[in-house]
Amino acid sequence: MGHLWGAISIAALIVAGQAAADDQARTVETAKEKAEVLEKKVADKGVKAHPSPEATIKKSEAQAVDPAGKGALNDPITCLSRTIYWEARGDGAVGMEAIANVVMNRLGQRGFPGDVCSVVKQGHEHGACQFSWWCDHRSDDAKEVNSYALAKEIARKALNRQLPDRTGGALYFQRLKAKSRWSKEYVRTAKIGKTVFYKPPVATAK
Repeated sequence: MGHLWGAISIAALIVAGQAAADDQARTVETAKEKAEVLEKKVADKGVKAHPSPEATIKKSEAQAVDPAGKGALNDPITCLSRTIYWEARGDGAVGMEAIANVVMNRLGQRGFPGDVCSVVKQGHEHGACQFSWWCDHRSDDAKEVNSYALAKEIARKALNRQLPDRTGGALYFQRLKAKSRWSKEYVRTAKIGKTVFYKPPVATAK
């Protein structure tokens, strides 16, 4: 009898484990689907209404996506989170939010793609990435658990349109000590930590 109950218990654990895995997979898929819808609404500058509570990405949903920070960059949450992480993980929450602002501001603007992953990867085909971490030939895996979790929470809020734009509509940024010709042609909109943010003098991006 003891062996029978032991076998039953093991079977029950296996079933419970599979059910939990299925629930996790559904949570991830739901988060990705919501994110794709939300990024399209952000890119469509004519859509002003904020998403309904049912359409927004929940914290648990965002955190379930790519929990180890090693997944493929093929969905809005992962692409945005990894960009926030690599561009500003040492700049605190405000600095990280500002990077999210730049990515979201680019969506739907002339000269930029209409989805997050394409914005993040733009320029790679010409060897001049808009976001340097994407083509620096180093690993793109996140290594700091807490910083990556914060990046995902900021990405969630950005996609939900729950973040204030700390950059004043910036489409570009560079470190304070960096020197570039393009920055002289653009309007400086904000300085956050050691990063300076810019936008073109007219609404059209170059």
